[in-house]
Amino acid sequence: MTESGPSWAKPVLLAAALYNLAFGAFAVLWPRGWFELSGMPVPEQLYLWQCVGMIVGVYGIGYACAAWRPLRHWPIVLAGLLGKVFGPIGFVQAAMDGAVPWRAGWMIVSNDLIWWLPFALLLRGAWRHHQRGPQ
Repeated sequence: MTESGPSWAKPVLLAAALYNLAFGAFAVLWPRGWFELSGMPVPEQLYLWQCVGMIVGVYGIGYACAAWRPLRHWPIVLAGLLGKVFGPIGFVQAAMDGAVPWRAGWMIVSNDLIWWLPFALLLRGAWRHHQRGPQ
């Protein structure tokens, strides 16, 4: 296996890149949108939501770069997976504290959960690749 990884790696990372770039742009350019579509109160500090959008968009750039050589650029995939694990944990804590409504959790599926398996498999592949050493 080359540094390009399995055949599915590039399309998955490019899909993650496009999703993150689109979501990030949506949050930055229409910060009220997600709250209005979800029927949630719009917070006063929308700039914080726009900062989240900027961070999500930056991850998208990272995934696009990693798509070309995911076994070499595994730290980007690791950082992404960590964010996609810790994000839902933070959401559950905030929902349990009453800071956000549970119905807001539907976003966790597309933002985080669907990426766990492919990102974890890529990291496992990278670990195995690097254990074998240069071919």
